[in-house]
Amino acid sequence: MKHYPMNCPRFWIIVLCLALGLLESACKPPESNPKAEAPPALKVQSVEDRNVFDVDRPERFQMTTAVPHRATAELRVTGTVTPDISRNVPVISLASGRVIEINARLGDSVTKGQLLLKVQSADISAAYSDYQQAIADEDLARKQFERSKMLYEKGAIAQKDLEVAESAQTKAKVTIKTTIEHLRVLGVDPDHPTPIVEITAPVSGVITDQQVINAAGVQGLGAPSPFTISDLTHVWIVCDVFENDLVDVHLAETADIRLNAYPNRVLTGTISNIGPVLDPNIRTAEVRIEVQNPGLMRPGMFVTATFHGRQKETRGLRALATGFRRLKRKNPYDNC
Repeated sequence: MKHYPMNCPRFWIIVLCLALGLLESACKPPESNPKAEAPPALKVQSVEDRNVFDVDRPERFQMTTAVPHRATAELRVTGTVTPDISRNVPVISLASGRVIEINARLGDSVTKGQLLLKVQSADISAAYSDYQQAIADEDLARKQFERSKMLYEKGAIAQKDLEVAESAQTKAKVTIKTTIEHLRVLGVDPDHPTPIVEITAPVSGVITDQQVINAAGVQGLGAPSPFTISDLTHVWIVCDVFENDLVDVHLAETADIRLNAYPNRVLTGTISNIGPVLDPNIRTAEVRIEVQNPGLMRPGMFVTATFHGRQKETRGLRALATGFRRLKRKNPYDNC
């Protein structure tokens, strides 16, 4: 073999060729085996009954005895707690004016007669002015009637003039009663008039709506009620039931109520209404359940209502045999 010195160009050319050959052999991918990479052969099993299928390791399924039992069908739906509309009482201010003091707020529990707010109203001044004018008119009509009565006794006037004076006095008395009642309706004592009207709670309950703030205006009957008081001792559960499930819901029957906040507490309610009209979008009817509130139920809470069917059905457990590799079950697509 011929040797070249290291400073010879031919030596370096030979070294470079050997290096390129080794690099090419190292980067060359290994040859693939098509048979090893091919997926396993597909095994097609012919089954005459599609309700029957094979399972692996059938020893996992233990033998059990089919025991029949009778039970009613149950329907579970979700719902929300709402106040009983028939127990909602609006707090009305007949006098219009400006709110100068609020003594209650949304969510407070109040008792009947408790002070809720004070309103400074110009209607009181006008009503008291009418009352004072009615008193003056009645005093004048009374004096005219006494004068007419004296003149009639002396024959100075006719009987019809006496009757006119008597009628004027009667009308004046009626006007006084009307103005006094007007002041009392506005919440003012006629003997101690004041432009400040005190609005009190008409019933006991919880304030579930507030439409007034400090220094706001109150427009009397033409405006929204400043407060709404609800008696939450009885509440409604409003559920949406699909039309296919309405067969299990009947008026005057009971339903079990479970609060999401208290899952271990079961309450009983009575079905009081089934909506006569379905929601066209989701095909549900609104079902209302009346429940006595033990103090845990708050408007807006989510609940689960369980309705019970009327007729009991006989049911049993499917027997599973150990050692059988072919199990039978109902195909859910048989009725498609």
